[in-house]
Order: sequence, then C-alpha cells, then structure tokens
Amino acid sequence: MRRPSTLELMLLATVVLWALNLTVTRYILTHGFEPLAYATVRYGLATAIFLGIVLVGERTLRIARPDLPLAAVAALFIFLNQLSFVYALDRTTASTIALILGATPAFAALIGLVLGLERLSRRFWIAAGISFAGVGLVAVGSGRDVSGDRLGILLGLATAATWAAYSVAVGPLMQRYSASRISVVALGVAWVGILLVGLPQTTDQELGLGWEVWALLLFATLGPLVLTTVMWFRVIHRIGASRATLVANLQPFVAAIFALVLLSESMSALQVAGGALIAGGILTARRRPPSPMPE
Repeated sequence: MRRPSTLELMLLATVVLWALNLTVTRYILTHGFEPLAYATVRYGLATAIFLGIVLVGERTLRIARPDLPLAAVAALFIFLNQLSFVYALDRTTASTIALILGATPAFAALIGLVLGLERLSRRFWIAAGISFAGVGLVAVGSGRDVSGDRLGILLGLATAATWAAYSVAVGPLMQRYSASRISVVALGVAWVGILLVGLPQTTDQELGLGWEVWALLLFATLGPLVLTTVMWFRVIHRIGASRATLVANLQPFVAAIFALVLLSESMSALQVAGGALIAGGILTARRRPPSPMPE
C-alpha cells in the first residue's frame, strides 16, 4: 500500500475540519446567533482575511473579463450554499446534515458530466457506490436521529447540490488564479448578498453571547472556511471536483465521532460498519491501476 500523498492528506484535513464545523455551527446557532447574522459576520471576516492575503502576496484582485461570468456563477452558488447551510443546521441536527452531505459527489459528478468537464471511470462509480452504501448504513445506524425536520433535510440537499456546483464552477478558474483571489471575488460578492438579505437579523443580533460562542465563530472562520478553502481548491485543481468530493463521504462518519466525543452521543455497530465501507470506497478510488506493459 502506497503512502498517502500530500494532496490526500490535505483533503483528509479539509474533511475533518468540515465535519467539526457542523457541530461548531450547530452549537453557535443554538446558543443565540441568528442564522443570517452568523453567516454575515463569518463571511465578512473571511473576505477581509482573503483580501489581505491577496493584496500582500499578489498585489492584484484582477479577474480577466472573459472569466467574470464564471466567477459570478461561483459567487451565486456560494451565496445559495450559505443560506441553505445555516438554515439547515438551524432546523435540524448536525449529524443529519452530515449524512445528507454524502450526496455531494453524486451532484458534482452529474454537473461535471452535463457540462463535459469531467470523464469518470468505472472505478470511480464502483468506489462511489461502496461509499454511498456506507453512508446509508451510517444513516440507518443513526436511528431516530436521522428523522429531522423535512425542510431542514431539503435544505441539506440544497447545501450539497450548491457546494458541488460551486466546486465545479471554480475548477476552470483555478487554472488561472489562486484560491485566495477566487475566494476574495466569489466570497466577497456572496457576502454582499448575505449582508443585504440578513440585515434585519444582523442589526437585531444580541452580542452578549459569551466568549465561547465568539471563540467558536473565530475558529469556524479561520479553520473550516479560510484554511479549508485554500486546501480544497488546490486539491480539486489537481484531481477534479468529483474525485475530491468522493472523499467527503468520510464526513458523516467523522461527524459521528465528534458527536460521540463532544456531545456524548452513541454510535451503533451499523455506523461503524458504514464508516468501514466509506473508507473502503475511498481506498478503491485512490488505488493506482496496474502500469501498462511496454509494447
């Protein structure tokens, strides 16, 4: 078995931070933060950080005119993604949303195929099937915890679909621009939309929520948003959105572990078996095919 590559380690770290972010965001939203106020503060801070990174490192925010429509599409999808994300976690549990996000690879593959951006091998579909079977076992093993609010579940599906679309949209842009520059443009435009839509909640937001909530918000911005954005788009630039999002199937199992440790939730044997299948699917996807014989 070959050693994991740097890209695979970056992808694994991204998934772990995303999984932890579900629990963190759920905690923040259930301890006084309004959904749109939270998204406004978080994305405003992230945009400012990326702006500083780009101005210091690249000294330009320029996006070529032919690329502006695609950048606008990416901004639209991340705007929709954040609206669905915060309200999904406001309406139902973090574990439920984590399980639903296992559908992200299917959305990414479908979008990539329709647009002609990716060609997927039979190995990928086999690996995806194994992983989805694992996600199903994790869902069944969660029992009554999966039966969340119906609107929350629909918003969770919207979160998966819009994130997949965003990942596919920025793929071509990553060939010409850094992840930080794309983030300034896409996140910045999305933040303006979030700010306008969420203005009533933001102006009425109670600020005396305790240092723990504010510390977690800072973590949710610096780790699962800023750091993972850089790592995620470096990965999809090299291996494609569909193959990268396949590893996101680990997120339900990782989120279940966080819930076990941090929230004292239980984990069933079916969930453990599901995690093993998810890992098996990822190993299937990352195995190298045999080298061709010389002709």
